[in-house]
Amino acid sequence: MKKPTSAPAAKRPAKARRKSREEINQEARDRKRAKKHRGHAAGSRATGGGASGSSAQNNKNKDPRIGSKKPVPLGVTDTPVTKQHKPKSEKPMLSPQDELEMLENDERLDALLERLEEGETLTAEEQTWVDAKLDRIDELMQKLGLSYDDEEEEEEDDKQEDMMRLLKGGN
Repeated sequence: MKKPTSAPAAKRPAKARRKSREEINQEARDRKRAKKHRGHAAGSRATGGGASGSSAQNNKNKDPRIGSKKPVPLGVTDTPVTKQHKPKSEKPMLSPQDELEMLENDERLDALLERLEEGETLTAEEQTWVDAKLDRIDELMQKLGLSYDDEEEEEEDDKQEDMMRLLKGGN
């Protein structure tokens, strides 16, 4: 006995409907029409890509090169290249007291001052740097009302007071 054939027929894909010759011809014409309109317009290479109006003028004026337009000297030059220093405005502003403490705790300044006390000579660059830092310390101390000679003045005042006591006859 044969089994019913209805079950295997459901598993097979349904047959595709065949197209008529007219439908096939129409699809071919549509494909040909779409293919015909591809690509650039005739003469587009000679005219500059078909851009028109003010946008074409803007493109002509704009330099297509990227990067710096500054001329670079080729070969050996007599003038030395000068580096631009960054402005010091990037540093945060310190109060005079904080700046004075920072300068007093500067290790480089201390090392150079020790070398000076030992009798060594500093290079011109080091000497100008030390002078600038010492001048800045003097300015800050004047702003804050401080002076180096506080101890010396106290000693002189004590001596003067002692002299006054001796002159007045006080024991």
